[in-house]
Amino acid sequence: MIRKSELKGYKTREMASRLIVKLFVDDTTVYLSKDDHIEDLFHMLDDWCLASRAKFNVSKTVLIPTGTPDFRREFIETRKLGPEHEVVPGNIEILHDGTTTRTLGGRVGNNAKREEPWAPILERIDQVFDQWQKTNPTINGKKLIVQWNAGGRTEFLAMVQGMPAAIERRLEKRIQTFIWETESKPQVGMKMLQMPREQG
Repeated sequence: MIRKSELKGYKTREMASRLIVKLFVDDTTVYLSKDDHIEDLFHMLDDWCLASRAKFNVSKTVLIPTGTPDFRREFIETRKLGPEHEVVPGNIEILHDGTTTRTLGGRVGNNAKREEPWAPILERIDQVFDQWQKTNPTINGKKLIVQWNAGGRTEFLAMVQGMPAAIERRLEKRIQTFIWETESKPQVGMKMLQMPREQG
């Protein structure tokens, strides 16, 4: 329905076709151009919900303005994409610069710190390491816990957005502390620890 609509979406010279909608599990991201009217999109969504008996969760809708800083600031202040456009309803969030929202499995936003999405992940890794430390696992057990806890919790976000070097260092330090149960210099270097068993 959206792909067949008159909405222009995004199109650059390098693109073979316009970018209008992306779907990921239960997330839908719609891309609008400066000429598109958001109310047209909402009318389409209302029609689709009526026909499919589905419910569109307006309270979870987040608008991420793109373009120049001046345009983004004006859009946030006026809640209008342009002078001829209607005001975006007050119950819909417009993302401010420096903040992020989760979409298509990653965190996006304008001028956001790359480290921001990692804070809750590192916190959870610490909590799980603390719980496991109480069980006095063997070195082989710790290896499995590190792979499952640190590896499993970071893999997707690292693939989607990359892992900043500062986060990588902090994670490595947390792993060392968990394995050796001390924050002081480890008895065996991390490179040696990461080698296959036959070599290390």
